[in-house]
Order: sequence, then C-alpha cells, then structure tokens
Amino acid sequence: MPRDHRPAKSIRVLLAEDGSMSRGGLAVLLGLVDDIQVVAQVPTGDALVDAALVHRPDVALLDVELPGISGPDAAARLREQVPDCRVLILTTFARPGLLHHALAAGAAGLLIKDGPVEELTAAIRRVLTGETVIDPTLTDASEWAGPRPPVA
Repeated sequence: MPRDHRPAKSIRVLLAEDGSMSRGGLAVLLGLVDDIQVVAQVPTGDALVDAALVHRPDVALLDVELPGISGPDAAARLREQVPDCRVLILTTFARPGLLHHALAAGAAGLLIKDGPVEELTAAIRRVLTGETVIDPTLTDASEWAGPRPPVA
C-alpha cells in the first residue's frame, strides 16, 4: 500500500488563475512537491476571498489579470479578510507600476508566471518566513517609472 510522504504540516496553497489549462497544470506540478498541498483553485478574483475563508491557505498564488477583479485588487481584499494568508502575484511580463501596485495591495511577492516550478516553490517557502520575493526581471528601473496607483 503506498504511503503518503507529505510532512505533517504541508503548506496550503490556493490558486487563482483564469486559464483553466494552466491553473490545472500548475496545481499538478505543485501537487508533486512533498510539502505543498493545493487546497483550492478559483477562476476569478471575485471568488478568492470566499475560497480562502473556507480553505484557509497559507499562500495564495494570484494571476495579475483575473476576471472580476485584478490580482492586486484581490490581494488587497484577501489581506483584509484573511490576513494570515501570504500572497504571491504571478505575471507574464513587467508593466510600469505593477510592482508598486502589487506590494501596496499587500502582496508578499511578484513572480514571472512561466518560471521554473522550483523557483515558485522556493518563493512560496520564503514568503512564509516573512520575506518579500520579487523576480529579478521585474525590478528594473522602468518598473518604478510608471504611474503609482492610489493605495486603498
């Protein structure tokens, strides 16, 4: 009989991404990691807080562009309703002001969406220790040059 090799305390992860194929693929990849458990997947920013209240994830991975409300806006709502949940926002490319907007919304990090799964899992573990994790390709000077959105 196969034994479950998960540690006693797995890191509980919630995924919020609109592309069902990529969300499912990411869930499968994360499910192969011994100390990570995907506890919920949602297709819209509007569904994020309710899912987090039910499943109590340690970390939420949010696509920057979600149907309903954006990843940073969903992160701000999540910070208010489930403050113990750390948030990593995933993006395909840097946009002016995105890094500032994500951090102002309460995200613990901003990563490139299609990066290696090993980097993502390392980032998940790091944000749980209180670190802020930012993909180095997103930190060039042009990122900070854009307009700064108001902080809600």
